[in-house]
Formats: sequence, structure tokens, C-alpha cells
Amino acid sequence: MNSSPVPESGRAPLVQLSGVSKSYGGVMAVSGVDLEIARGEFVAIMGPSGCGKTTTLRMLAGLENPSSGSIRLNGEEVRDLAPWQRDTPMVWQSLALFPFLSVIENVEFGLRMRKVGRAERRRRATDWLARLGLADFAQRRVDELSGGQRQRVALARSLVTEPPLLLLDEPLSALDHHLSLKMQGELTRLQRELGIAFVYVTHSHSEAFAMADRVVIMANGEVAQCGAPMEVFHRPASRFVAEFLGGNNIFQADVVARDGSRLELRTPEGRFTAEAGAQGGAALAAGAAIDLVVRADRISLTAKPGWATNEVACTLVGEEFIGSTVNGHLETSGGKQIVVQLNAKDLEEIELDVGRQFYASWHPEDCHLVQRPHAAH
Repeated sequence: MNSSPVPESGRAPLVQLSGVSKSYGGVMAVSGVDLEIARGEFVAIMGPSGCGKTTTLRMLAGLENPSSGSIRLNGEEVRDLAPWQRDTPMVWQSLALFPFLSVIENVEFGLRMRKVGRAERRRRATDWLARLGLADFAQRRVDELSGGQRQRVALARSLVTEPPLLLLDEPLSALDHHLSLKMQGELTRLQRELGIAFVYVTHSHSEAFAMADRVVIMANGEVAQCGAPMEVFHRPASRFVAEFLGGNNIFQADVVARDGSRLELRTPEGRFTAEAGAQGGAALAAGAAIDLVVRADRISLTAKPGWATNEVACTLVGEEFIGSTVNGHLETSGGKQIVVQLNAKDLEEIELDVGRQFYASWHPEDCHLVQRPHAAH
């Protein structure tokens, strides 16, 4: 795997999860997770429903106890500490604000639980409301606020104690697209200004890749890949990651020959050529069983053959308009589905008529190669 659970920044780790597992009645929800999070780092955890990402977050918060493994915060073992004994506040998907309290009383709540004096907690709460643009709403009830305003109240309530680590459980999922984009910018700016580590669980690929320093993708309770957003996006470590991220075409292939820097591949859709360098092929030899991954935006669609080294004849079966681009859905004679992402310029040069035959083409350097698990050894 070309990823690491350890940050590459050189910063001292704030959080260390070592062999952390959690089972419920014999069902393993999280299995042997190793992960280090640096001070001031923004880490996003993604994965399909039931992959273990929320359970991992709850164990960090102290809301679940690991069945095994170690959780350290600032070098101190915290796995047996109650939530109120560790400085790891959480911003919930539901926000969990108190409707019977005013905005400023919601923000003061954590300080009151810590026995901070009235004058001091009012000063700190007022300061945080001002920092988040809510000074004029201090005396309002939370049900009188918009969704974005309630989101900022929840952030202020968590940050007023000035923790080293903030946990966020899909905090933007209830917001509309425009407001979600705005809040992404606010969260990123705030995190950078404060230097607080954020651990952010989300289903949204765009949120994770836009905000995080590192992305952790989980599958079946384990870390499937961990790395910088660009690394994970362009170099998925497994077929699962490539499928989860979407926008990838995956061909089962066998390496039939190696010729210098090129690999010759055999697939049910024909023979293709791939670079043997940094895109995953450096250690491959003839006979290796692999998955060939080609992103939809790296494939071109032409009416005639010969545009690129790799090409396959296919028929357009549908198109999907998604704003600035169109996804062309095609099918080979053998039934293989191929998705090609086309931009406005592409559409000026080619007419997408359902039922028409095209050639899907790409260059050897656009291939990413992933060794299949059963062939790993």
C-alpha cells in the first residue's frame, strides 16, 4: 500500500491509535486501526456506511471503549477515561444544541461544567461568538437561527474551551449545497488560524478532499488507505478505494510482458500498454494479476480509432449531464461498462448520440496499476 497512517509533516503526534479494535457481540466494527494525528493537522475519515469511521470517532471522544488497543492523547493513555476527563469535544451531525438556552448560554455550557467563573465564561463566550460572526445573536434562542448560524454556535460551544483536538461527525450533512461550501471555507480558515487538530468524519468526497491535510479511507473496520488527498485521489491503493472514490474505470488485467519502461497488459477488452514507473507498476513482472485503473477524465472519446496507444471500441448507451461536464456511459461488445468524462470543448467536437459507436482511448501514462490481493505474494 502506498499510504501511511503516520503524518509526514514531522510534527509531534497529538493522537496515537495503536491496534485499536471494537467489537459488538462478536461483530468486529473496528479492527486493528493504527493512526497518528499531528498537532494542528486536519484529518478526514471516509468510507461507506458501517465501515467503522463513526465508531473510531466515538472511541476518540470516549463515548465507546475499545475492545483492545491503545489511544494516546499528548502521550497519555486515555482509553479508559470518561468523555469529560479528556479534552476532545465533538460537533455532532445533529448539532445537539440546547433549545431552552440562549445562544450565549449554549456556548458557555462547557465552561460552566468546568466550573469557570460567570464573568470569565461570559467574556470567553462573547469573544467566540464575535469570532464566528454571531455577536448580534447572543441572546436569541437557537431555534430562531438559520442552519448555518446554528452550525457556528455548535462550533463556538466546542472551541470555547480551546481544546487541542476537535472531533466533527458529518457536521455539514444537513446543510444545502451552497451553505455547505461556505461552511467548508469557514472551517478550513478557522482550523488554520487556531492550529487545532480536526478529525472530521464525512460521507462527502468533496468535503474531505477540499479541507483535509490527510484522508483516511476505511473499509470493514480497517484503514484501506491513508494519505494526502491528491495521492489518494490519483493513486488508489486497492480496487475498493478506486471504486469508493468513483470516476474510475477498472479492468482486470494480467501482465504479459515488460519492455523497458512499458508493461503489456491483457484484459478481456483487449491488450493495453501502461507505464511501468511511478503509477504502480515498478515492481510488476510478467504473470502478475492486476487491476488497471483509468480515471474517467483521462479517457478521450473519438469517432475513429488511432487517437492513443490504448483504445477500445464501445457503444454509447447513455449520458449524464452534471453541470460543467457530461459523463458518457458506454459499453463494449463484451458488456464492459466504461464511463468517460467530457467537458464543453469535447462536446463541441463530438456528437453524443445514444447507440453510436465510439473509441475510448487513453495514454500509457494515464494508467494506474493495483496488484490484486490474491496475487500480492
